[in-house]
Amino acid sequence: MGKVQIKRIYEPAGKDDGVRILIDRLWPRGVKKESAHIDNWMKAIAPTTELRKWFHQNPATWPEFIARYQFELKKNGAMNELLDLVGKNETVTLLYAAHDEQHNHALVLRDFINSVLN
Repeated sequence: MGKVQIKRIYEPAGKDDGVRILIDRLWPRGVKKESAHIDNWMKAIAPTTELRKWFHQNPATWPEFIARYQFELKKNGAMNELLDLVGKNETVTLLYAAHDEQHNHALVLRDFINSVLN
C-alpha cells in the first residue's frame, strides 16, 4: 500500500510528493495550471457542490460534514480509481486549496482511504 499525504496546492511541489492529485472540484484561485505540477485532477472525488456550500456556511458542523462526506465517498465510483492509484504508487499527495488546514475534505479523504486499505 502506498503512503497517502495531504498538502495545500499553494505549497511548492516537493520531490517526496510522489503522484500529485488535485482533489478539489474547482480549480484553485491564483494557481497556474502549468506551474501546479499535478499528475491528476480528480474533481469527482471532491464533496458535492451542495455539501461544500453547506459546510462553508457553517464550519461549526465539522463532525456532520465528516459523516456526510464519508457517505458520499462510499457511493462514489471515483474512489476505485483513487484507491488503484494509491495501490500502484509508493506515495500519493492529495492537493487541496482550503485555507483551514484543520477542517477540510482532504483530511477526511486521507483518513477514509487509510481506513479502506487497512
